[in-house]
Order: sequence, then structure tokens, then C-alpha cells
Amino acid sequence: MGRLSHFDEEGRSRMVDVGDKSASKRVAIAKGEVKVGQETLRLIKDQKIEKGNVLEVARVAGIMGVKRTPDLIPMCHPLLVSGIDLRFNLRERDLVIEILATVKISGKTGVEMEALTAVSIAALTIYDMCKAVDKGIEIGEIKLLKKSGGKSGDYLAQELQGEVVALCKSEEKGVAKEEVSEGYLKENHGLEGDAHAGDWHRQVSLLGEEDIDIMKSKGLELEMGAFGENIVTKGLNLSNLPVGTKLLLGEGVLLEVTQIGKECHDRCKIYYQVGDCIMPKRGIFAKVLKGGPIAAGVKIEVMLND
Repeated sequence: MGRLSHFDEEGRSRMVDVGDKSASKRVAIAKGEVKVGQETLRLIKDQKIEKGNVLEVARVAGIMGVKRTPDLIPMCHPLLVSGIDLRFNLRERDLVIEILATVKISGKTGVEMEALTAVSIAALTIYDMCKAVDKGIEIGEIKLLKKSGGKSGDYLAQELQGEVVALCKSEEKGVAKEEVSEGYLKENHGLEGDAHAGDWHRQVSLLGEEDIDIMKSKGLELEMGAFGENIVTKGLNLSNLPVGTKLLLGEGVLLEVTQIGKECHDRCKIYYQVGDCIMPKRGIFAKVLKGGPIAAGVKIEVMLND
């Protein structure tokens, strides 16, 4: 861990001199979460909050926050920021508005504080826009997700990293998938040899080992593939990933999330045993943008728009 550089040798506060540093491309991505009531979320979605379009006002506020960061944080340098992008992911199951801020610069110092400020100001603006109908709104989970460029190197938050635990397939629909040692994900098709692969939006199904363990804790003896999943993962909260998220598996396999959960028309055997099933709520589906070999142990990275 590096020393705190905002103090000189005598303990006096200072702004770090970056004059001798080389300019380079730097990117920072931060996130925040705003938890609202169910009716509040509906009003936001339907744009029926009296003050106006909540998310668009919050987006503008976050952008303005980036530009005012050196006025708010004492030791931050005034920067010529080259790009700011704010996006919102409405996680309706959790009643959470997730804010993602990406800030870019070609300069001598990073933009982590600018990205964190963008998220913070956007979150506070959501509260201000909605406080008349919901004073119980909670703001939390503000953190840096990713940074690149600069002397300190790159950083990727642990929640964006996972790995493949198991690979499963079935040659027929309507039967449980069986674990296999390795396979090949074919571009715009899915897992070769799996009955659910094809030219459609649900080419590959993914489910977290953590969710399977919850079902096992209810007394079920489960084999990998019991819920119809092709890929079992570890370390990722799959159901929180918005549609459109890209996942990099290993060195080159690229998936794009196309659906979160699914509607079960027929109750499965597991549902009748314990009164619950996780694939409809916690599983996700994806299409294969770039194919390649896959096996247990392959690392997974959640790709952010940077």
C-alpha cells in the first residue's frame, strides 16, 4: 500500500504536484445504489414524479458533479475531462436503482474521484426528486468498480470477477443436463451438442453455484445441470447483471446477456419437492458473440462500457 501523498514531510496538507507526470488515457467506473419503495419505483419508471423525469435530471446532475469535483474535494485537481457517461439499471426485484458512472480523461492524474462524485450526486438527486413521496429512500454501496491507466496500474473490483465451476449439456430438451469436462461455445449458436443451442436469444444458460448451494441447504441432493444450466459460475451475482452486459470467458470467448430469469410454464420436480426453483429468478441467458473452448476453471470478467 502506498503512502498518503496529500501531506508533505511535515504533515501539512498539499495538492500533489503532477507536473512531471506523463499524460495518458485514464478511465474510472464507479457505481452506487438507491433503494426505493415499490410505488416510488413505479412512478419513476412511468415518469409520473411531479418534479419531472427523475433519471434524466439525475444524469445531468451527475455530469455536473464531475465538473465540480475539485470544488467539493479539497485536494482534487481541476481536470479537462474528455467524456462522462451515466447509466441506470432498475433492479425491480430488489427495488434498487443502480447507477454506473464512467469518466474518461487523457491527462496526468486519474478520475476516480470524479466518477465517485458523479454517482453520489446522481443518487442525492434521485432522493431530492422523490422525497415528497418516499422519505425512506436509502443511498448506499457507492464504490469504484474499475480504473485503468496511470502509474498505479489497473484495478478491477472483485464483484466483476468470477470463474466457471462446471459445464453441462443435454442432447435432448426436457431432460436434465449432465456435467461434461469441456466444450466449445460456437458463435451465434451456443454450446455445441446442447439441445437448447441455436439461432435465438437464449443460446447459453448460466447459474451461480451460490444459488445452487441455497437449494442444497434445503435438503436436496443435486447434480450440476439439474436446473437446466449450461454454465455454473462462482463469484458473480448473475441476476444483478442488466441485459446487454458482456462477459469475457478466458482469453476470448464473449457472451452477451439477453434475458434475466424466465417464466416456467410447467413446474419441475424440484419445485414440487421444496416449493421453490431458482432458475426462473436467479438464472440468466446469453448469446455467443465470439466463440471458443470452455472448461471448468476458466476465469470470467464482467465487461463494462469503458
